[in-house]
Amino acid sequence: MCGASGNLGGHVARRLALCGVHLVLWGRNAAALEALAADCRAGSGTTVSTRSIDIADAAAALAVLREADDEAAFDCAFFVSGAGDTREAGRRFESAELVLTLGLVNYVAPSALAAELGERMAARGAGRIVLVGSAAAPHPLPFAAAYSSSKSGLSLFAESLRLALKPHGVSVTLASPGFFSAAAGDAHTYARPGEIGAERVAERIIEAAAAGKSEIVTPCWFMGLKWLGQVLPRPLRDRLLQSLPSP
Repeated sequence: MCGASGNLGGHVARRLALCGVHLVLWGRNAAALEALAADCRAGSGTTVSTRSIDIADAAAALAVLREADDEAAFDCAFFVSGAGDTREAGRRFESAELVLTLGLVNYVAPSALAAELGERMAARGAGRIVLVGSAAAPHPLPFAAAYSSSKSGLSLFAESLRLALKPHGVSVTLASPGFFSAAAGDAHTYARPGEIGAERVAERIIEAAAAGKSEIVTPCWFMGLKWLGQVLPRPLRDRLLQSLPSP
């Protein structure tokens, strides 16, 4: 699993540990990974290995993935890593550096890793891949263009990958969560309508992957917002998006 040291990734890992599977946890925060691994082992006795990796260095992450899959083939992979930054204070639009970072972390790296692993799974004739996008992906947010567009790219990639790999026994699930609760100690200073617990989001993602679903949107009413954004006349949609308060 990529992104295990994050809030949602940690909840996904703990839920999977209850199934007694062997977990391979990747993340940037080595200390958080070790604490999570201890939780997973204590709760179920499952075997857990960890690796501190920053997938922003996509070439290095690819090398590690190939090495690890050669040693012990993955049968299921969750790509939960992501960054959700918005426009920096005092700027009219996001900086070039933020656009580059979010593009790498939210789209380029997870897509490249899923492409490599998907090809390997297809050659073996079985496998599951889960990519975590966002319910914000369909919307051109003026204060979070890099975030929504990078998640939009991941969404289209996941659908393309699913169509390509389905005939070869590999399922691809796109998880598109809305707002979910922050980790302990973190706080948000802006409205988060429909926020649900990160634990529940993790449960729904795992359930969708086990069922081989193509996509899970949670809360489900975000599907209505997606439809609304598609059918509204552009001038009206633009006014609505421009009226949103910037986080």
